Amino acid sequence: MIARMGKTRFIVCATLVLVVCAALIAVALGLNLPEATGKTVKKDGKMTVDCSNMSEGYLMVKAKKTSKRLKLQIATSGAKLNYDLNSDGEYEVFPLQFGSGKYQVSLFENVSGKKYSKEGTVKLNVKMPDELSCFLYPNQYVSYDENTACVQEAQKICEGVTNQEEIFDIVRKYVMKNFNYDYIKSVTVKPGLLPQIDECWKNKMGICQDLSALTCAMLRSQGVPARLVIGTVGSNTYHAWVVAVVNGDNRFFDPTAEMNASSKNEQYSTERYY
Repeated sequence: MIARMGKTRFIVCATLVLVVCAALIAVALGLNLPEATGKTVKKDGKMTVDCSNMSEGYLMVKAKKTSKRLKLQIATSGAKLNYDLNSDGEYEVFPLQFGSGKYQVSLFENVSGKKYSKEGTVKLNVKMPDELSCFLYPNQYVSYDENTACVQEAQKICEGVTNQEEIFDIVRKYVMKNFNYDYIKSVTVKPGLLPQIDECWKNKMGICQDLSALTCAMLRSQGVPARLVIGTVGSNTYHAWVVAVVNGDNRFFDPTAEMNASSKNEQYSTERYY
């Protein structure tokens, strides 16, 4: 029994050491990483929402563990977005990209086929001093942490640089020099797949959403707010690109177009952004 207790203490201590080390790395890199601090929590039905950091532009949401598929809807007046939510009972981060205002967060659980039942709703009044803050944190579509390779690389290539214009230019040039468009994946990818930043980094290529998400991760990690924008280009071709806010001005960057995989003169129409 004593030996077992000693082993348990060792595991707990080792886990705490890893957590502390990860936090120290994040601080050293200057990363903004989401937290479910538990200071302000709202529950309804099967859903729990940690809204402790609404002012920073994000929520942490989880549902009771289940074998069923879950959907999350985040809505404001005139706008709403639907997400997949994990069924493991673990928190996920979701951005409040519509800025300050009244939000409604709803959980839906799959009943059968394409039918879902509502299993919880929480209403929030969001006050965000800086409405760009949500574009400085990771989320489902721009997913990274202190161990993500492109984030660590951004720290190296931007070391000592503080001007956002210079950071934007360094990251843009790096992506253009080191990555290619994945034409094979573009015709084989399954609908609904989220951007794959780690895969893009490993293969040094990706489709529009991968390249754009990777760029956003690098910029956000260096303190430059960056939106991953999804919409259409040209004759309703589904597409993704980047809009960064550099020294207060919007800066457009489409890695796909720059890699000559699409025309730079096409008309862009925004559908949503993360």
